[in-house]
Formats: sequence, C-alpha cells, structure tokens
Amino acid sequence: MQTRRNAYLLLIFISSHLLLIGQPVSTRVSEDLEKLYDRLVKIPDDTVRIRINDSILTIVESYVESDSVFDHRFSNVRYLGQITSPDSIIKIVTWNLVLRNKPGRYFCFIIRRKPDVTPPLIYRFDVEYNPQQIKTDTTYSSGDWYGALYYDVRPQTVNGLKCWVLLGIDYGNTLITRKIIDILSFGQDDKIVLGMNIFLTGDTTRYRAVFEYSAAATMTLRFDGDESIIFDHLVPFSPELSNDRQYYGPNYSNDAFIMEDGFWRFKQNVEARNREKKINQP
Repeated sequence: MQTRRNAYLLLIFISSHLLLIGQPVSTRVSEDLEKLYDRLVKIPDDTVRIRINDSILTIVESYVESDSVFDHRFSNVRYLGQITSPDSIIKIVTWNLVLRNKPGRYFCFIIRRKPDVTPPLIYRFDVEYNPQQIKTDTTYSSGDWYGALYYDVRPQTVNGLKCWVLLGIDYGNTLITRKIIDILSFGQDDKIVLGMNIFLTGDTTRYRAVFEYSAAATMTLRFDGDESIIFDHLVPFSPELSNDRQYYGPNYSNDAFIMEDGFWRFKQNVEARNREKKINQP
C-alpha cells in the first residue's frame, strides 16, 4: 500500500513539472531540484536513488524544452552542471548518478540554437560509467559517447568550420580521474560529432586531449583566453610509478595548448595568468 502511495505522489510530482514546457521556470522548480539532489546524496539505497534520479531526469527534460532554457540558470542546484557558450548558441546540462552496487551513469543534454530553426535542437546522452581509457584517435557520436561532466565551453572556427571547445571531467574509474579537452561540431543531418584531429604534440595529432591522474589528486584545466588552455603538468609520485596513471598528480608547473594555424599545439612550462581562477575548477 505504501509503495502504491509513493508511486502516486511521484506521479503527481512529475506531472506538475511537465507544465514547464513553453513556460518560464519557477523558483519552486529550482527548490524541488535542490531537494531531490540532497536526497540523492544522503540515501544509500540504489533502488531509491534510481527513482529519485528518474524524477530529476523528468524535470530536466521539461526544462531543456522550455522557452526560457537559454535565459534561465538554476543558481542553487549544486550537483547540476549548466554551461552556456559565450555566443549563446550552445547550452549543456550534465549530471551523474552515483550508485553503490552497480556502475554509475552520466546524463547530458546539449541544446543548440540554429538560425531559422525553432525551437532549438535538443540532443540527449546517457551512458554507464566506463573505466576504460577514452580514445584519442577517433571521433565519438551520441551513440558511443564516453561519458563526462562538462564544465566550460568556448566557440571556435577551425578551417571554416564552426565548433565549440569543451572542458570536461570523468569519474568513471574509481582509481583514476580524467580531464578532457574535446571539440563539439555538427555533421550531416545535424548529428553530433565529438572530436577533431587538431591536438598537436610534437609530430602527433589527436582528436582530443585526455589527462589521467590519481583520483586522490586535483588537476586544474581551464581556458586562459579564447586561444589558450592552461593545465597542471602531471608527474608520477615517484619514478618507479611512471607507467601507472593512478599514481600521477600535478607538480605545480603548467603546460598549455595554444591555438596556432588551426591546431591546438602543446607547449610545456608556460606561465599561467589569472591563477585565482583555479578555485572554480571541479
């Protein structure tokens, strides 16, 4: 009887938020999302966590379809990533579901404004945590997304192609954290393309940059202007651990990728500006 009652209350809760579509986002929606995420953090039972996340997913789906998605940002929801490109063409909403007895899951919505197309195009991704390495020699699509939380985005034009540079983080491996620089563009039929063969280190080009380091460490990766990406130089904790990324961390020097002649070129030992920005990194 209690289960049926809970299901009924959840249905009422979800139905009330479906009214978001085409309407301004209310303060109540933000408060309800914050309460759901707080419950998600505190409740240990995976079954209940999944149900709570289903409620979050329903609310976010309605939100990204609303007229106010580009004008509104949830200001008090700590566990929901929300970034908008400076050209106001791309908005990305991401979060992750952490489970105790099975792999977690990433959820991502990319909302894209396109000239003469109304409403904006919406792309949805969700994928189970993957402990394996993220490939750097290929592109990804919505069907084989590697999974990450994106925390910054900048527009760019490379060889005449409009694209966006993404900064992300992946917690899918319990021993290794990954940070990612990737390129978002759109191919035929407006399909998503992740990756571009423009990351140049020495004579080698890759489709994205991926940094792997100890889950116990913290690494900074941030934009330093539109044509510079600054990050901590990673080293092993001791020389004999040089082949195991779970024992890598920053040594407090900085490297960078600099945009030159259509490539993001790797530069070692650069002077980082605006170091106070590090406090905002995940």
